[in-house]
This record gives sequence, C-alpha cells and structure tokens, in this order.
Amino acid sequence: MTTLSPTQTRANSKPPKHRKRKNQQTLQKPNGVIAPRVKAAGADHFAVVCIDPAKLRSELMMADYFGNLLIEPCTVEHEAHALHSAIQQVKQACQQHAIKDMIVTIERTGNYHRVTQKTFAAAGFEVRLVHPFATKQYRLPADPGNKTDATDLFAQHRAAVAGFGLCEFELPEVYQQLRLRVRHRRDLVEKATALACQIREHLHLSMPRYPNLFSNFFSHAAAMEVARTASSPAKIIEMGTTGLRTHLSKKKIRFKTATLEKIVAWANQAAKLELPSKHSLIHSIWTDLHDLHTSIQTQIVRLESEIAGDLAQTPYVRLLAIPGVNVVSAADFAGEMGPIEHYANANAITGRSGLFPSRYQSDQTDNAGRIVRSANRRLRASLMRIADNLANLNAYFRIQAAEDHVRKIDKRATRVKIASRFSRIAYACVAGNAPLKHACCRDSNSIIEKLRMFHHDHGTSIATALVDLENAVVQLPYNTRGMEADAISIVLQKQSRSRRSPTKLGEILPSVLAKLSVPKDACPNEESTASD
Repeated sequence: MTTLSPTQTRANSKPPKHRKRKNQQTLQKPNGVIAPRVKAAGADHFAVVCIDPAKLRSELMMADYFGNLLIEPCTVEHEAHALHSAIQQVKQACQQHAIKDMIVTIERTGNYHRVTQKTFAAAGFEVRLVHPFATKQYRLPADPGNKTDATDLFAQHRAAVAGFGLCEFELPEVYQQLRLRVRHRRDLVEKATALACQIREHLHLSMPRYPNLFSNFFSHAAAMEVARTASSPAKIIEMGTTGLRTHLSKKKIRFKTATLEKIVAWANQAAKLELPSKHSLIHSIWTDLHDLHTSIQTQIVRLESEIAGDLAQTPYVRLLAIPGVNVVSAADFAGEMGPIEHYANANAITGRSGLFPSRYQSDQTDNAGRIVRSANRRLRASLMRIADNLANLNAYFRIQAAEDHVRKIDKRATRVKIASRFSRIAYACVAGNAPLKHACCRDSNSIIEKLRMFHHDHGTSIATALVDLENAVVQLPYNTRGMEADAISIVLQKQSRSRRSPTKLGEILPSVLAKLSVPKDACPNEESTASD
C-alpha cells in the first residue's frame, strides 16, 4: 500500500471552500445597496432620479452616478398628464445618455409621496424611499443654512449613492387593512379618552363627586341614566328612591336598590353645596359630549371586531396563547410589524423599534445613554403597551417586574427589558412552526377560545365569528391543534351541563372542532415533530 506524503495529500485534495462571513459588514444599508448594479452597468451609465414631493406638486431631478445633471430640477404637478409627461422625459433622457440601469428615489413625506411613488412604480421603474433625516444630514455639509427644493434634491442624490435609498416592501392586503384599522382605532380611543375627561369636568360642576361613587362610571348604565335624567342633586332628592326605581324600570335598565340608596344619600350631602346657577346649561353640554362619546365607543367596538377578523388571517394570532396578550394588542403589534418574513431575526425587531441604548464613543470615552430617539415609534409604542400588560397579567413577567422593583430598578427600564424579551418570544412564536415552549406560556391560553370570547363580548354575528375561527385554525401550527381541540371540547361539555342552552356555541364550535381534529396521516412530514 502506497502512503502519500502530507504535501501530496494536500495537493490531491479539493481546495477548501471559503465560507462567506456571516457578519460581513457593508457601509450601505442592506436594502439600499446599489454598488453591484453600478459596477455592472458602469457608473456613467447608471442614473438616479430624485423626487422631493409636496402636497400638490413635486420637484424632480435626474443625474448619473457621478452627479452630472441629466434633467435639471423642475416642478411636476400631481396631475395625471403632468406625471406621465415627466415619465416620458425620464425615458427620453435614458435613451439620449445611454443609461443602462437606474433607480427612482423619493423622499418620504407623510403620505404625499404616495402619488408619485405609485405612478413611477406602475411605469416600471424601481422606486426607493429616502428618509428625511438622511436628506438633512447630506444637505447640511454642502449647504449649511440653505434649504431649498434644489439643495434637497442634491442631498437626496448623495444619500442614494451612499446606499440610503431604501427598498420598501409591499405589504399584503390583509396587513394594509390591519394597520389602517389599528391606527384608526387608536385615534378614536384617544378622542374618546379626551371626551371622557371633558365629561367628568363638566359633570363635576353640576354634580360634584358623583362619578366617584362608581368604579367605572361610563359603563354603569344605571348611574349614567340617573345623571342624564336629573340635572342636579335637588332633582334627585325630588325623585327619591321610588322615582328613580320607576324611571329605570321604564327604561329597562337593571339596577340594585343599594345603588339607588347610595345616589340619594350623595344627593342629600351635595345639595348643601353652592352650585352654579346655570347647572341646566352645563348639564346640556356634558350630555351632548356623552352622546358623541357613545358614538365613538360604538365605532371602536365595530372596528375591534373587524381587526379580529384581520388578525385571524395572519400567523400573529398565535400570540393569543401568551397570557396577557389580547386580540387588540396582538393586532396592534401585527399591524406595525407586517409579515414576519421581513425580519431576519428577533434583533431586527428591537433594532427597528429602537429598543437599545444610544452610544457615544470617541477614543477612550464610551458612554451608553438612553434608548435611541430615531426609531419606528409606533412599533415601539405597541411593544411597550404589551410590556405593561405582561408585567401586570403574566405570572412570569410579573415576578420579574416585582424583583426589579425590589432592587429599585427604574420602571421604564423594566418595561424595555420585558419588551425586548417579548420580541424574541414573538419572533419564535410567529416565525416558528412548533408549539411555543417558554416559561411565560406555562399556563397558556386557548387561542380559539380567546378569540371566541372576544367575538362574544363584542356581539359579533355567528357567521362572522365562524369565519374568523376557521381562519385562525389555518394559522395554527399542526402540533398545537390537538390541544386546541381538547380545550374546545371542554368548553362544549361545560356548556352542555349548564342550564343555559348552548345553541350559539353549538352552531360555531363543532365545525371548528372538526377542522382541528386533522388525522395524523394528513401531515406525514410533521409526524416526527408531533411525537417529539
């Protein structure tokens, strides 16, 4: 047997493969890289069209990679013929200067950039967005103290060449609807909260301390009806317990005698106070505000039912298995996140939401400060709201929050830590295809039951609830469907033993149960996972 020398062995073996470094860095943003395309086309044959949009018109400029102007800055009105004329002008410039490749960059300006973005994208151009911060930073060194549309276009070109013209992922229709509805609901909630404060202020003038008699005044039907009927404590004393009982019975509002006695006792004390003479006008003002508040609350309930339907069509419905996460908070998070496929890992979530400390380092100085200011504020707010809920309602995170409180750690730092941990848990839950195994889910909730109870509380029709529940089943990992089927079976058994008729549950849950009880041979690829 011939023995090869080490030199011959190395010579005859295959050359080692040079693995690409995982953490290979580039100076350009990952979704803003244009260097390979510039190299392929040639720098003098690569062009950048820069657009600075406003509400009614935009400023447009075209230059090659080196910054040589091909189209001077000009104004384009947001009208169909003007936009199509600009597109033809860009195409003619491409032919005239032998441009082989190009991109169109538009500065993100509220929603004003959408018109030009959609128009140029429909014409076949690759449209990228430049953040206003990037435009500002590239304008200041060249034109300090001089901000015009032309200088903004020049700065935008520098930003695009440096890799800050970013590709925007197109959201699927369900995520677009979910995001719009969630943001609309949040706006309505803020308006309703402001109205509630105004109502309390006006009510306090004519009926001092009356709302304080009840833990939740606005949801207490009997207390609200008495306040709307009687404009002052003297009116309540005049009606008495008997008159209040008769009035509420006519309105078919449930009440307790103890509640009426408490109201009359308060009126006897409040009548001794000096009240404004125009209490009837004040009463009219706050009742008008209350009518508006009731209308907004009705819209919020309707929106939440629609939001639940959108959430059921996304894998984010799996987050309902975590105690402390409800339909609204999960939908809020899903709407601001978008498809989970847009995130490489959980660190991308905390990076986009800015849940990491700012840093100042120069030579021997290296200081870490507060969390960064520039971030997706809506996503950060969604994560922080979920962190508040988890710290109060989830046993795992509640213990951690209590330990931090004992160690006198700032409450805000605790919430940021919980939000960061939740982002990692959420990524594993939504992106994975297996049951979530984490200490926070030790007593996990039933996703289907949680969604069903949400629809029941909102008075959703049976047909709509059934569609949402069936859509939610499709989004569940196959390994969790058995647990969900067992939970629903327990609910049906409890309802069948109760005195109330289980008609509504009987119309909804059996079909969902049938969909959950999938035979094992239907998914042969996941049998091993299920057995594990």
